[in-house]
Parts: sequence; structure tokens; C-alpha cells
Amino acid sequence: MRLSRRVLQRGVISEWAIVLIAIASALPFSIRAFSQPDGKAGGPPVQTSGAKGGEAAPAEDGPAANPGRPTVSTPATLTPMGYLQFESGLLAAWHSPEFGSQTNFNEVIKFAVSRRIELLAASEPFVHSNTEPRNGDGGVSLGVQGVLWPGEGARPTVSASYFHEVQNGGTPDLDMGSATNSAILLFSADVKGFHYDTNYLFNEVDSDADARRAQFGQTLSVSHGVGKRFGVSGELWDFTQPFLRNYAFGNLWAVNYNASKDLVFDAAFDRGLTSTSTRWEILAGFTYLLPRRIHLP
Repeated sequence: MRLSRRVLQRGVISEWAIVLIAIASALPFSIRAFSQPDGKAGGPPVQTSGAKGGEAAPAEDGPAANPGRPTVSTPATLTPMGYLQFESGLLAAWHSPEFGSQTNFNEVIKFAVSRRIELLAASEPFVHSNTEPRNGDGGVSLGVQGVLWPGEGARPTVSASYFHEVQNGGTPDLDMGSATNSAILLFSADVKGFHYDTNYLFNEVDSDADARRAQFGQTLSVSHGVGKRFGVSGELWDFTQPFLRNYAFGNLWAVNYNASKDLVFDAAFDRGLTSTSTRWEILAGFTYLLPRRIHLP
């Protein structure tokens, strides 16, 4: 993963990468199957990379949730075909360029219409900030994700996605801003007992003055199973900030609890490491795969 030259010059990436790898490598626990769909209800099992710290689930377990939250990275693998997945959460943030504090509810709904195509809807139904407007919503984006090359084990699954903002909520943004249009290249794989998701983002962002700029971002999330039901994740992320002529860089640490194959709880904290990054974020929520399959015509 290549991050901005300014981050590399300051040596931030190398230091945090060493910490991330060292902590992950020290975990003396075996990998468990957490959240990977197996395709049982939609036909023969499909071998794909695990997500958020797990291997592919065995076929007899049935379809399982494939969480994309709470990390910035999104898995390249899709949710089980024909099943609705809901990713719901609460985010509290402090010290961002546009606000002192903010709390918002966020929701992502995913539905795979085939083994290669998934439809997505992302929204923030409610946002409260200490700046004007104090209350509102964060807008709605619709997207589609497609698997370009399915992977297995260390061979990565490669996908691409596109999002378009259909409604702008008008509330203050986090350090990453909000994209009118977003194209993402996604990679996911399992390597030596660890799962990784890495994304490369190409966004179009705009300002109140109707000016539009290109924004680039990269993320890398590494996860590992802990015991039978828990998983831990560490992530590095970097986004350019074209209107501030700066960049945002930070790291996120998360834990997830797999209550069942279709319900996963999560909690995380995120620390921004540059002057224009959101300084602190706390996230908590859950991923729920509706167990009833929707039969498509």
C-alpha cells in the first residue's frame, strides 16, 4: 500500500506498521470462522477470502454475516447472495476541522444479487454537532460492488465499487469529507493466519462554493481471530484533503464479538495523527444478516 509522500517522509507509516504487525504476530490464538458466507443457500459453496479475522465458513454452517464495519476498509468479498445485511452503528467524534464534537448514527444496507454483484445503500439518518446546523442528517449514497477476480487463501479477491451521493445532508463532515462520486478498488485475502482488507479510493468532493476537487485515499486493515467468538483488527488509513491542502492520516483498533453466524457486535476507537485529522473517534454497532433469503425472479 502506497501512502502520501508527506506521511512517508515523516516516518509515521513505518512506525505504526511495525507496531501493528508486532501486536498481531504476538497473538497466540488460532483462526476461527467468523463471518464468511459459504453460498449454501444460493447454490454450491463459493471459496472466497474470509472477512474481519476468519477463514471461509464450512458449507454446513449456512450463510453468515460479512461485516464491513467498524473499519474504514471494506471487504472485497460480498455478502451471501439473496440475503439482506444491515450494518448499524453509532460514531462519536471530537476535534475535527469542521466541528468540536459530533455524534451520528450510520447505516449501510447490502444485498448481493449474484455471486459477483452487490448493491449498497449508505446513510446517516441523524447527526448532532456542536456547530451549525446542530441537528440534521448526513445524506444518502447508493452504490454497487462487483467481484473482478474471486480469490482463495493467500490469492486475493479483487473487487471494484462505485458510489454516488443522491442526497446531501448538509451537516459538518469528518476529516475525510463526503464524496459526491467515489470509485474504490478493493483487495481481501488471508495470509499466514491473518486476514487483510485494503482499499484504494478515488473520490470527487465539493465545497459550499460549488468547487470540485479530486481526493485520494488508501486503507489497510489486518484482523485476527481470538478464541471461538472474538476478533481484533488494526488499521491504517490516509486521505488527501484538497480544500485544506493537507492530508488526514490515522489508525483504528477494533474488537468484534460473533454472537452467532448472522449477528456480529463491534467496538472501536480511531486516532487521527495529523493536525487536520479528527483527533478521536469512538465507534460501536453491529452487523446483522437477515436469515430469510429473498428469492429473486
